[in-house]
Amino acid sequence: MSARVVAVLGDVTAQDVDAVVNAANRRMRGGGGVDGAIHRAGGPAVLADCIRRFPDGLATGDAGWTTAGDMPATWVVHVVGPNRYAGETDRSLLVSCYTRALAVADELGVRTMAFPLVSAGVYGWPKDDAVAAAVDTLRSTPTDVVEARVVAFDEATYRMVAAYLEG
Repeated sequence: MSARVVAVLGDVTAQDVDAVVNAANRRMRGGGGVDGAIHRAGGPAVLADCIRRFPDGLATGDAGWTTAGDMPATWVVHVVGPNRYAGETDRSLLVSCYTRALAVADELGVRTMAFPLVSAGVYGWPKDDAVAAAVDTLRSTPTDVVEARVVAFDEATYRMVAAYLEG
């Protein structure tokens, strides 16, 4: 069975779900964009857990979990998306972020989770393809997750995700 995929306009860190997905960098020590927002919202417990659980970071396309700290969620599932600006153009790495996130969620017993559009910000992945990769992968990957929210931070991206879901 696959998850029901829905579009949400809002802040991924404020979602009342079992797990939020972080678009992390390989070092797993916080950063900008979604990564920075997750670390700010979750507080120091998220970074402390990243350091403890991922002393050497994570590879591009992989996923791992930490506490969500002060966020409404219980867990953060960190994924490392491909950085197109650094020459990482293999789409399978982006797809892997979503499949690996769902696999980690299944290990944790997650039923609801919120995803940002991985790699669509400072990593330069074309937004239309980022939407397609997210929705298609979340819809086709067998999982025990019941609801997967694709959370858009701005209205234009929300409309793009919602239109793709309807198409």
